[in-house]
Amino acid sequence: MDIQLLEKNKELTKLSFVLKGVEPAYANSLRRYMINKVPTMAIEDVEFRKNSSALYDEVIAHRLGLVPLTTDLKSYNLPKDCKCKGVGCSQCQLKITLKVKGPKTVYASDFKSKDPNVKPAFPKMPIVKLLKDQELEFVALAIMGVGKEHIKWAPCLAYYTCAPNITVNNSSSKFEEFKNKYPEQIFDGKGKINKQKILDLNLVDACDGICEDIVKIEYSNDTFNFHIESWGQLSCKEITAESVKVFNKALNDFSDKLKEIK
Repeated sequence: MDIQLLEKNKELTKLSFVLKGVEPAYANSLRRYMINKVPTMAIEDVEFRKNSSALYDEVIAHRLGLVPLTTDLKSYNLPKDCKCKGVGCSQCQLKITLKVKGPKTVYASDFKSKDPNVKPAFPKMPIVKLLKDQELEFVALAIMGVGKEHIKWAPCLAYYTCAPNITVNNSSSKFEEFKNKYPEQIFDGKGKINKQKILDLNLVDACDGICEDIVKIEYSNDTFNFHIESWGQLSCKEITAESVKVFNKALNDFSDKLKEIK
């Protein structure tokens, strides 16, 4: 197995890399674990003390649950794995409060968290607009969960494509007949098709199937271009590392169960 970095942004909320030497089943399992099995924090229960806004309690509660919260994987556990057995303690849940009075727009930045490491990933997310003398006050509990239980715990969008293998034949007898059907951006200064431009400009699909005698595109079964976009709870590096950790644990648990069979 080999990994080659393609692109990342400064905040590590976007990451692209090439994964080589693995089966399609492994690549897809890794993608699914990134989305469905990596734990994050999200608001689960809300107790409203006051709400005179134009929105019902349940509408605001739904919005609160979808606010991405930065997550500290080392400090919190999933309720089922916590020493409290899911009853609730400081290692599996966190209290978040809010108390505001209009006129103002309530933003995620108005949340008061007991843990400075767990806070809204995007402070400027609007929750509700309050008119003069309208009030909103609540006490919420954020807990660890996974995307398989509810999308609010999903940490990212993750997808992959099979890496293309491109063969270009500029000396084909059909070149003049078909060259006008290809995107003009892929030609160099001499009027020849440049294979690297097809890749760099992401025009693989636009060139596929026109004339295989000129541009032939085949897709690898063991090399994949991975793309991850974090929703803000964790960096893409943390998401990738944690997904591998959880995936390996699942395989080890499966292996242990097999050994128990006589």
